[in-house]
Amino acid sequence: MTIKLTPDKEHVKEIREKIKANDGYCPCSITKNKDTKCMCKAFLEMDEGTCHCGLYIKTKD
Repeated sequence: MTIKLTPDKEHVKEIREKIKANDGYCPCSITKNKDTKCMCKAFLEMDEGTCHCGLYIKTKD
């Protein structure tokens, strides 16, 4: 398994700023708890795909 940032540098910058402003929680979630702390539980548990906010991409090797 490989986890990479999305190649869109502007998107990465924007989402990282939003995560920082949101105390480290996913900006796409209304709830703030341990499951929504970036990298969120939903992304960590998926086999492959993109996180909700599009910051990370997970692929099988």
